[in-house]
Amino acid sequence: MNALKLHRKLDAIWSSEPGWRGWFSTVNHSDLGRMFLGTAFFYFAIGGILAMLIRAQLATPHSAFAGEEVYAQLFTMHGTIMMFLFAIPAIEGLAVYMIPKLLGTRDLAYPRLTAYGYWCYVFGGAMLLFSLAAGIAPNGGWFMYPPLTGPIHSPGINTDFWLIGITFVEISAICAAVELTVSILKFRAPGMSLDKMPIFAWYILVTSLMILTGFPPLILGSILLELERAFGLPFFQADLGGDSLLWQHLFWLFGHPEVYIIFLPAAGIISTVLPVMARTTLLGYGWVVAAAVALAFLSFGLWVHHMFTTGIPHMGVAFFSAASTLVAVPTAVQVFAWIGTMWKGRPELHLPMLHILGFFITFVIGGLTGVMVAIVPFDWQVHDTAFVTAHLHYVLFGGFVFPLLAGLYYWLPLFTGRQRFFKLGEIAFALVFIGFHGTFLAMHWVGLLGQRRRIYTYDADAGWTTINFLSSLSSFILAIGLALVLIDILMHMFATVRGKRNPWGAGTLEWAAMSPPPSYNFASLPVVRTRDPFRTDTDLAERIAKGEGYLAKPNGNLRETLTVDVASGKPDYVVRYSANTRLPITLSAVTGLFFLSLLLKIYWFTPVAVIAIAIVTWRWVWSSGSRNDSGLVSVAANTKLALAETVEASPGWWGSTFLLVANATFFGSLIFGYAFLWTIAPGWPPPQWLEPWAPELLAGTGSAIAASAFIRMAMRQNRNGQSPQSGCLLAFAATIMTAVSLCSLMLRIPDPTGHAYGATLLFISGYGLFHTLLSALMLAFLSARISAGFVSPQRKAAPAIVRLWTDYGAATATVCLVISHLPAWLT
Repeated sequence: MNALKLHRKLDAIWSSEPGWRGWFSTVNHSDLGRMFLGTAFFYFAIGGILAMLIRAQLATPHSAFAGEEVYAQLFTMHGTIMMFLFAIPAIEGLAVYMIPKLLGTRDLAYPRLTAYGYWCYVFGGAMLLFSLAAGIAPNGGWFMYPPLTGPIHSPGINTDFWLIGITFVEISAICAAVELTVSILKFRAPGMSLDKMPIFAWYILVTSLMILTGFPPLILGSILLELERAFGLPFFQADLGGDSLLWQHLFWLFGHPEVYIIFLPAAGIISTVLPVMARTTLLGYGWVVAAAVALAFLSFGLWVHHMFTTGIPHMGVAFFSAASTLVAVPTAVQVFAWIGTMWKGRPELHLPMLHILGFFITFVIGGLTGVMVAIVPFDWQVHDTAFVTAHLHYVLFGGFVFPLLAGLYYWLPLFTGRQRFFKLGEIAFALVFIGFHGTFLAMHWVGLLGQRRRIYTYDADAGWTTINFLSSLSSFILAIGLALVLIDILMHMFATVRGKRNPWGAGTLEWAAMSPPPSYNFASLPVVRTRDPFRTDTDLAERIAKGEGYLAKPNGNLRETLTVDVASGKPDYVVRYSANTRLPITLSAVTGLFFLSLLLKIYWFTPVAVIAIAIVTWRWVWSSGSRNDSGLVSVAANTKLALAETVEASPGWWGSTFLLVANATFFGSLIFGYAFLWTIAPGWPPPQWLEPWAPELLAGTGSAIAASAFIRMAMRQNRNGQSPQSGCLLAFAATIMTAVSLCSLMLRIPDPTGHAYGATLLFISGYGLFHTLLSALMLAFLSARISAGFVSPQRKAAPAIVRLWTDYGAATATVCLVISHLPAWLT
């Protein structure tokens, strides 16, 4: 089969439906990456408009442009949109589009999960935009501190839009993180070991793991605050045993890693683009990877530096102050590696390089002011002033937007297959650079003069008028520059001529594909032997197109790719994907109905939505797998591999493992909250303890242990050629017994509205019950699959996945029962 015939055959297999209908059924990562990026920049434009309205209000004292309530909604939605609807989704979109191309594979690990995450993002963001258009937008700041946002001081629906909408959007982030983590670890070109991975993939891997461990605390906090607002469970009310500082801990356990979740992918872009612009390779590849990993670890130990003024003990303040300055070390390693790369090479001032230089200047200033606010006496002086707002923008805009624009201009010839003709980009860069520094240098200045953040007006004799006017004027210059960037990109896409492949002379695999890349990325999967395979093998693109790599012969109409060993990159097994489907948008719409029922307080409909989610999910999973044993699949000359369904560590097992990492972080945050209230909050001990009941504890923990034992028995039966049905049904029965014990516990809990102790026990036992019932549902599904012939001694992937969830449900149920009974016994 020649290259053209191979292209036509593969494109027919992998392409999406033509026309606009294809948007709703596509599971192709290139389509979804473009959709993510387009939607993210739409939200960026809205967030920018809100910023202009804020600066218009602050340009002069006693401005009548916006009243206090409208201004509160403006700055809340500006921060919310930029942090949750632009920054993270933009990186997700770029990673979804680029990672398979960089890794030399055909798609991500879970194409339907990517589509589901995208539509959750769209629907969740639409909820927030509706609130803004209707004048009922969140108005408590993008950080939503109680008690201001509690039911007493914010009785309207404004705060509920934030809590429910953001939780909906965060489903998208968790989906993308699981998707990207598994894809980078398992879905790579043959021979691409970890030490040969593109540096951008390392950064995305670290970032994805940070999302899995950084977002759950905020999801927990949002759920707790919504439960307090909707049902009166007093998690944050000090007079009833709660503590508003618990919210700050949970929020900043997410909030500070969030800064590095945004920065690290941008640093990955710098580490990818800079060596190409400098005509060399990255200096200190291993050191840069180590610095990224170190930065990720350190970022989770800094959250309290947002709380220096809350009365934290001096020893704790000293520790977190030291940790906050320590974070400069891995950052400096990366910066010096980039400087060394430029020194080693011959930098050329193309447009991406201009944005990289803009990043250097801006981010260094932001980093220096970050060290300043890490020093406790200085932080006490500038806390909650415009100085902190300016620092935040220097870090996030300088550390994210400039690198993102560098990356977009670098990969634009790949996206479009065209070359730049008009030179608006250079003018746009100058306006963005001047406008940004004019806006936020002035904001540093006015913050040092005492202007508080989040104020909607000020007196003329405060001495801030000229500075604020210059800041507002500069912000409009910045806005014009960003508008020119958009115009330049659109002109590049629609009004320029075809360009050559790999115009930068880069060495990574994405440039070995056609430009723009086809739906299948690579006609055959390349064998990788170096870190820059396209630089060391200039004929690689031609040989890929001719089908001289792996999986060069299409197998009917099946979408196939392969996985590799995590460390060595040795081919492992073959994965077959589902075709285009509307199941992801259907499931996300049903999920949206669940969140809408909570938002509108139509609680009778909530269980209906949950049942609908279960039905659609059942249909989703049922469509995978086979009822017949398959032989080995030929992937190359003299090389055959097994299918994914024949191994226990299948893609579903890997995805479940990392999803459970996020779940365990959520549970750990819940235990932290329980311990925090117990030891710190006022109003403890509670007026009434839970009465311990040994039969309940023994029955619940015993049946949980039995469920884990029985699912293992089922797996042994399957391996030995016996029917695993009996072991599966016994595990199901044991799981139901555990659920009964947890229901008994929930019915005996002291009044959850009377004290945070009862509310916390109710939530802990509810968490255990939810995961026990989820395990029961998965065991019922496995039993149905066994009866339908989807499981055999060869097809053993499904029982291994269900075992993971059964073990987790059993472990959490045991912990929930023990920590509910033990304190009462000890007291």
